Amino acid sequence: MDYNMQIDCSVIILAAGYSSRMGSPKFALAINSQSNFLENIIHQYLNIGIRNIIVVLNSEGEKYIEQHPLRISNPIQLIINEHPEYEKFYSLKLGLSALENNGYSFIHPSDLPVVEESTLKEIYGKREEADFVKPVFNKKGGHPILLSPRLIKELVNEKKGDWKLNEFLGEYSSCSVEVDDVGILDNINSREEYLVFLEKIKKENTDDTDFAD
Repeated sequence: MDYNMQIDCSVIILAAGYSSRMGSPKFALAINSQSNFLENIIHQYLNIGIRNIIVVLNSEGEKYIEQHPLRISNPIQLIINEHPEYEKFYSLKLGLSALENNGYSFIHPSDLPVVEESTLKEIYGKREEADFVKPVFNKKGGHPILLSPRLIKELVNEKKGDWKLNEFLGEYSSCSVEVDDVGILDNINSREEYLVFLEKIKKENTDDTDFAD
C-alpha cells in the first residue's frame, strides 16, 4: 500500500469505554479475519495520508493490545485514560493534549468501524469553513467530526471537566457535510447491534462481488 501521501492532520480515536454490554473491548471486535474495529479505523486514516494517530484507551484496553498487538505497520500513540468514568470529554482532552502539531484533528469513536475514505476527504475539505465539521446522512448527524486548531486549543485549556461533548461544541460554529455514507451513523453498543453490523458488511461484500461479475 502506498503511504507516500501525507495530510497535515491528526486523528484521536476514543476507545476508553468499559464496553460492559459487549463483555470485551469494542475496538477489538472483528470485522473480518484481517482486521478488528480499531485496525480498520486506523487503516482508513492511513489510506488518506494521515499519520499522526492517537488512541485513547483505559488500562484494560492497554493490556488487551499488549496481548494482541495491532496488525498495522505505522506507529501510533497510545494514551491511557486512568479515569474512564469521567466520560468522553476527559478522554478527548487527554488525546488532544498529546498532539504535537497545531493542525486539525478528526475525532473518531471506536464503535464506528467503517467510514468511507471519500467521506473523510469530504469532511477535511470543509475544514476552513467552521470551528468543527460534521458529516450528515439523510439529515442525521454522525461521526467522525473534524476540529479546528482554535477549537482544539480552547478545549485543551478548558478548566471545566464535566462537559458533555455536544454541549461544549454547541458554543462553536459548525459546518455540516452531506455524505452518501450510512456508516457515519453506526453506534455499536450491544451484541445484537454487532450482529446486525456483520450482516450488513456481509451483504455489502456480496453485492460488490455480484456487481463485479
